[in-house]
Parts: sequence; structure tokens; C-alpha cells
Amino acid sequence: MTHHFRIRFLLLVALLATVKIGCEEPASPPAIPASKYAAPESPAPYAQRIESVVPGVALTDITSAAGIEFTHRTGAFGSKWMPETMGGGGAFFDYDNDHRPDLLLINSNYWPGHAPKNAEIPTNKLYRNLGDGTFEDVTATAGLSELSSYAMGVAIADYDGDGDRDIFLTAVGKNHLLQNDAGRFRDVTDTAGVGFSRCDGKASPWEWSAGAAWLDHDRDGDLDLFVTNYVQWTPQTDLWTTADGKTKTYATPQQYRGATCVLFRNNGDATFTDVTKQAGVYNPDGKSLSVVTDDFNDDGWTDLVVTNDTQPNFLYINNTDGTFTNRALSAGVAYDENGLARAGMGVDVADLTNKGPRAIAIGNFAGEPVSLYTQAGPHAFIDRAGAAKLTKPTNTVLTFGLRFADLNLDGFDDLLLANGHIEPDIARIREGWTFAQSPQLFLNDGQGRFVDHTKQASAIALAPMVGRGLATADIDGDGDLDVLIAANGASPRLLRNDHLGQSRVVRIRLIGNAPNLDAIGARLRAQVRGSVISRFMTTGGSYLSQSEPTVTIGLADAGIIDRLDVRWPDGTTQHLESLAADPVHPITYVVTQGETTLRTERSRSTQHDRP
Repeated sequence: MTHHFRIRFLLLVALLATVKIGCEEPASPPAIPASKYAAPESPAPYAQRIESVVPGVALTDITSAAGIEFTHRTGAFGSKWMPETMGGGGAFFDYDNDHRPDLLLINSNYWPGHAPKNAEIPTNKLYRNLGDGTFEDVTATAGLSELSSYAMGVAIADYDGDGDRDIFLTAVGKNHLLQNDAGRFRDVTDTAGVGFSRCDGKASPWEWSAGAAWLDHDRDGDLDLFVTNYVQWTPQTDLWTTADGKTKTYATPQQYRGATCVLFRNNGDATFTDVTKQAGVYNPDGKSLSVVTDDFNDDGWTDLVVTNDTQPNFLYINNTDGTFTNRALSAGVAYDENGLARAGMGVDVADLTNKGPRAIAIGNFAGEPVSLYTQAGPHAFIDRAGAAKLTKPTNTVLTFGLRFADLNLDGFDDLLLANGHIEPDIARIREGWTFAQSPQLFLNDGQGRFVDHTKQASAIALAPMVGRGLATADIDGDGDLDVLIAANGASPRLLRNDHLGQSRVVRIRLIGNAPNLDAIGARLRAQVRGSVISRFMTTGGSYLSQSEPTVTIGLADAGIIDRLDVRWPDGTTQHLESLAADPVHPITYVVTQGETTLRTERSRSTQHDRP
């Protein structure tokens, strides 16, 4: 991060459901030829919008009405220790297998010796979705009330393949792996061996982890764990920094040494091995915050994007042998167009035009607009934030969480940003900058350009806050995606989506072969009137947060997915035809790997926004 504006120069160079199911023999699909990524900018017929006007979205703050009572504790006591301003994450996931997304909110802690007298020790909070628009605090009954740490972020997966989803918490200090046993969690960190990294010998008790993602990096069937580490900070090495020459401000990472990311390989016996160096992802110069997975060359092997704060980003392309190569520099995603490293915070990936190429969005510091690295080849990207109309409206905010999601169900991914500065006194120090900042909502026009819809969505729901994590899920069963925005040192916001169109929707839940039952690493492609909507099953992305795994496919006014192709994590493929939408009760299709039958689940929600 940097507290000064950077001078921008010109870009000099650019790198040039009747349901029928069929199965094929396992095979890794061939890489998409580079020519497929070099399509002209003019819209192709199959990419035309289904509706001529972008449908609107209305967001309603239901935090209190839903029963969410939570305050993120930073532990701040006046000394402005660096981690205090960075935390605040959350996750939507179904912890009790009732097919409704529950909510986990991540808390930090008081520093040793600085807890207020008689203060309740902060813990993470788990809220069970009751299915009627409200949530119940089940932290104690789920076995989470006794765990207290300086937690930062979360990644969810059924890593042991027993049918329920487990929790991995990143933290300043020891990370924690919590195994789900029929809705009650137990700490298995020590036996699993994922509390600290091992690649540099004995880890510091103050090791600072931030983002995490579960993936099957070696395609052996079970889920491995990738963890981002930030900087080498301790209370003893905390530096006095100032922006006005008089008072201490929160430090930025330039003053601290970086820390390598870590890859833990799943041994298949409830233990993990640190394979960071063997896998080629060891890089102690990184100051990493977030990670997201995708398959950028469509070879059937999962790749990684890692954001770094004031250091070049990483793009780890899978070599298909359990190792990775960092191609960020040659691919054009390491730096900005001026060759400068930005303050990479949150990250997400989407196909914005339904043509195939992916776009990587990265949130940056105030004075650095959101990056939108758009694919021009399997390993080549160009920052098209300006062409997408994102540069000006995002230049003055500090973006942490960001999430691609089709909020208006028109078939194209929109963009949500969670914004907020790191310095509470920034308004006094820098004119025009504020600590609390409005979240932003940009609607996709179908050609990869965005329309700022923030004010129209809700002035109240998107009022200024110190935003950090961001996640989406259909919490009320009405088919559209609702939003969580986690806050630093304050209460989160749970926003109900009351989209203003009449678009129809199909939801898809995958069940893969054990032990990867959530089919993490699968690719879905849905053909709707010739347009191809693509989704990759990932557990990473955004900032310190995770969204529900069920896939939402907006159909606009179409009534059916003509064909759905699923490439499973092991490379086998499966196709389905004629998946119809229900205009009253949204349908979730449950696709099980290798089975010739298809289950459906119909929502019985209160239907806030549907006729």
C-alpha cells in the first residue's frame, strides 16, 4: 500500500431438464487455442443481451431483522498495531446439511494484557439459517464458543470427505482447522499439521495468514490447502509510522519483510504435508492477502491467482505434475500498466461477456483503481479497467473485498466492492479521503462494461462503512444472491437482494466423487440461447471470505438452460439438456457425478421479489 498518489503514464505495450445425461471416458480437455481469445471487440451474435435494458437491483439491510448481532473486535488500545485495521471476514456455507446457507462471522481478539476489564472474550459467531429470513446463533451448540484467536479469514470445504463441511481459519498466530462432526466442530489443527507453515523451519508464533483456498492441485482426488501469508510483524517489531509527522498511523507493508505463501498437501489420512518448495510456490518476497482458483488455460488443472500488497501479484499456472510456475510477469498481471506494484487486496475471476476469456479483478489502495486483467490468451492479460468504466469511480476508494455475481439474473456477472480505509484519521490527513466508504455495485452491460448502480440500489444499505470481507448466497431461497459485507471494528451488513426484473433462474449443486464431494475444481458451462455462461467451483476469492458453493445461473426471460456441460475435477465430463426454470419456486438441480438420474429441490421461500 502507499499513502501517496502515483503518477500514471500511457500504456506502452499490450500482450498480444426431460433430462438427458451422457458420460465420457476420463480425459483432460485440450487447451483452448490462443485464437479463441483474440475475438474482435464487436459483439458476436451469441453474446447479445437477452434484455435490451440492464435490470436493476434493490438491496435491503436486514442485519438486525435477521437476528445478526455481532461486532468485529480489533483489539485496538491506542498503539495502532498493524493487524488491527486489516481484519473482518465471513462465510456462507451449509454446516448442518439442511440445504440452506448458514453464516459464519470471523472475529479477531484483544491483545495479551490489553483486554478491557470484565470484557467478554471475542469469538467467531455461527448463525444457522432458519429458512424464514432469520438466523439463530448456534455458536455454543456447534462447539465454537471456546475458540478464541486473532482470526482473519476463512476457507470452507469438506476436506475429509465425510459429507459435512469443515472450517479453516487464518489468523495472526496459529491457524485453526475445525473438523465438522455432524454439526459440531472440533479443533484438529495439531494432528492435521496446518497450524503454521513448515517450509522455513520453525514458524514464528506471530505468523500472519490472511487468505486461503482449498483445491486439488495434484488431481489425486483429495483437497489440498493453499494459505497466503502477509508480512513478518510482531508486537516487538511494530514500527512507528506517521503521515503527518506528528501522530502515529497504521503502518503499510513497505516497512516489513514479506512472507511466503504455503501449500499443504492432503495425505489422505487426515494429515497434511507442507510442500511449498517442492510445488514451486515458495516466494518469501510476497506480501500476500488473497487467493482465487481457476483454470485459465482449460487444461483441467487448477491454477492460482495471488494478490500481493506493494509487491507484484502471482499467477501460478499448474504444470500438471503437482508443481506450479509463476507466469504473472509475462502474463501481464504482476504490475499495473506503468510497471508499478499496486496494493492488491481482494480478488475474483469471471467471464464477463460469456465468450470464454476470464477477467481477474483486484481491489487496490485509494488512488489506485480496481484492476481488471482481461484474458487475451491462455497466459496473457490486459488491464481493461478503463475500457470497462471502472477506473474513475474506483480511484478514490480503498477496496478490500470484491465479488463477481449475477445480482440481476440477466446472465452476466456484476461486480460488488467492499471499501474502507485503513487509517481512522485519514480525513484529517488527506483531503477528500475518508475512513468509512460506501460499498459499490456495478452492473454488467453484457459487453464487459459496467454501470455504477450504487445509488439506485440503496442509499441506506450501501451507506459508508469500513468494509473488508464480502460474500454472496441465496439466504432466503428466492433464487437471487444476497450479500454479506464484513466490517472492521464494527457490525457487518446482511443485504437482501430484491432484484427489480422478472428474470428467471436455475440453481445447480454438484456432488462429486468422494472425497471431493463438493466438486471443487469442476467447470460448468450453461448454454442459454447460444450464450455460454461459465462457472468454476472455487473456495477462494474476495477478501478473507467465502461464498456459498451452489451455482446461480440467471436466465433473464429465457425459461430453460438448453445444455449444461460439467467437467468434473478428475477430467471426466457430463452433459445435461433442458433444465427448466420455475417462475414461482426456484429450482435447484442436484447433479451427481457419474449418475444418470437428476434430483431437484424446489424452494418454498417467502418470495420477496417475485410475482
